[in-house]
Amino acid sequence: MRAGVRIGVDVGRARVGVARCDRDGLLATPVETIQRASVDVVARLREIAAELSAVEAVVGLPISLSGGDTPSTQDAREMAAQLAASMPVRLVDERLSTVTASAGMRASGKSTRQQRATIDQAAAVVILQHALDSERASGRAPGELLTDGGAAAQREG
Repeated sequence: MRAGVRIGVDVGRARVGVARCDRDGLLATPVETIQRASVDVVARLREIAAELSAVEAVVGLPISLSGGDTPSTQDAREMAAQLAASMPVRLVDERLSTVTASAGMRASGKSTRQQRATIDQAAAVVILQHALDSERASGRAPGELLTDGGAAAQREG
């Protein structure tokens, strides 16, 4: 397992959820929800990464259940490419992350209305935790690494 804090990013049309992990890559926790209409999201993600001394970002790539692109796939790729100009970024499959996060929140007693403010952070936690668990189990860094400028460099796991 590679050492270092990572941030997890759940790109949504209205909001972007952010999570982080500890330096040992054991546990993902929520950080913040960024309202897309109110700030430069990529600049805010860079600030968060700098504040946490993050070594990379793990961005969820919304893929359909059949494995194809969705209307949100290109949006996530574009944001990841912008972020890759300043730090390593890995794109990871995020199928059902919001569904999983919502189910967990419901199980803890939160109604759909109560979930609205934090569901994006919870989805980012699911995305990042899945990537951490995958790396720990396989010994390989997860997903697809983007190089400076956002070009896909390699698929690793």
